[in-house]
Amino acid sequence: MTEVKTPEARTPVDALRDGEIIDQPFLLAEKSLRTNRNGQLYLLAQLRDRTGQVSALMWNVAESDFDTMPVGSGVRVKGRVQTHQGGLQIIAHKVWPAGDDFDADAFRPAASESTEVAFAALSDLLQSLPDEDLRELMVTFLADESLMEAFRIVPAGIKAHHAHRGGLCEHTAAMALAWTRLADLYPEVDSSTVLAGCLLHDLGKTGELDPETFTYTTPGQLLGHMQIGCDLLAEKIAQTVARTGRPFPEAKRWHLAHLILSHHGSPEKGSVKEPMSPEAVALHVLDTLDAKINEFLKILGEDPNSESDLTPYHPRLGRRLFRGPR
Repeated sequence: MTEVKTPEARTPVDALRDGEIIDQPFLLAEKSLRTNRNGQLYLLAQLRDRTGQVSALMWNVAESDFDTMPVGSGVRVKGRVQTHQGGLQIIAHKVWPAGDDFDADAFRPAASESTEVAFAALSDLLQSLPDEDLRELMVTFLADESLMEAFRIVPAGIKAHHAHRGGLCEHTAAMALAWTRLADLYPEVDSSTVLAGCLLHDLGKTGELDPETFTYTTPGQLLGHMQIGCDLLAEKIAQTVARTGRPFPEAKRWHLAHLILSHHGSPEKGSVKEPMSPEAVALHVLDTLDAKINEFLKILGEDPNSESDLTPYHPRLGRRLFRGPR
């Protein structure tokens, strides 16, 4: 007989299993009302807790019910977990507001102590850059307490990699620390520029992503993190010039903006420009290295079939992953 999980004995998202019947609360991270081929409405939602995120689908939804469940609120879900395209999803039979006693903070991924450790290490590196212009610019960024607070909270992504509170800071620090280990191999690449680029490349995600709901903000939808990042760069250069009384070199300004706009590597991956300098290439590779390793380890760690050599097929990656001896 299948065990039914009640709200008092809920299963964390990362422990859900195919065939499990649930009746428990989640944080509603995202929702949309869609129409099937027969013109009937259905709910497509993203549900989360501190351990992860899972898709949910419910057929035959009334628009009035949809409106009672705002994104960022708690919902109670009755349904069954099933495998779908290599992952898990919930086929919900009933979804309704969880009630006033729902504690949303208990369902949001918490920043770990490692986030603060990562931020301290990153701050030390940025405040010690040999290039005076870039060092002073980094000091200006680090002095913006509200910006740095957001930087230490927002995830680096919604699903793929570092998708937890503090994920952006941890991803950025890992890139910077990786470069400190590689820099001696490439002495002709300007380390100050690469390290500054590590902070700047995804800093626009502080305005692109909502750390409370793990969804995209309106500016994030309209502009994206690269444009928001370039706007932040222009603002902080102006503040640095006002504080130091020294002009900021135009070539360095454009180079930093180029790092932001090219760090995804190619237009197919979302870059405005392809990398056009050794520093831009280095930043792109560092970004890809840390993001992909984190994503692969997350998929392997969450795969319920831990005894299998291969994970299920992942449509987003277009492949299965090999577990190997670990």
